[in-house]
Amino acid sequence: MPLIRFFEEDISYKIKNKLALRQWIAGTIQAEGNKLNELSYIFCSDEYLLQINRQYLDHDTYTDIITFDNSTPGSGITGDIFISIDRIRENALKFNIAETDELHRVIIHGALHLLGYKDKIPAHKKKMTLKEDYYLNKRGFNS
Repeated sequence: MPLIRFFEEDISYKIKNKLALRQWIAGTIQAEGNKLNELSYIFCSDEYLLQINRQYLDHDTYTDIITFDNSTPGSGITGDIFISIDRIRENALKFNIAETDELHRVIIHGALHLLGYKDKIPAHKKKMTLKEDYYLNKRGFNS
């Protein structure tokens, strides 16, 4: 049975609409022609995510998300997605959007990475952004 879990690492953060959010994430993965095995979203601070970025990716920069793909062939999507709530809040202000909308964008961004979408070059980033927008519009629940 597919499993989507939400954790807090070094912060206190309560996610809203957990059931609807789980259904939306699982539906996105299914709509992309894959199956979900297990997915963990870990909400944390900038500093916590910076340490992960340094330790595992050898990057010394702040980021909003780091996705670890733990999938094995034929088992479906399995991964750990770390999200900086500090970045979510700052980016929501920067782009003048609701914090929950920015959180959902980043949540689905991580799922899309696990589905094979890339964002390092402009053409890939554009395709990924279009997919993010598409699935954000398919949420079917209030943010």
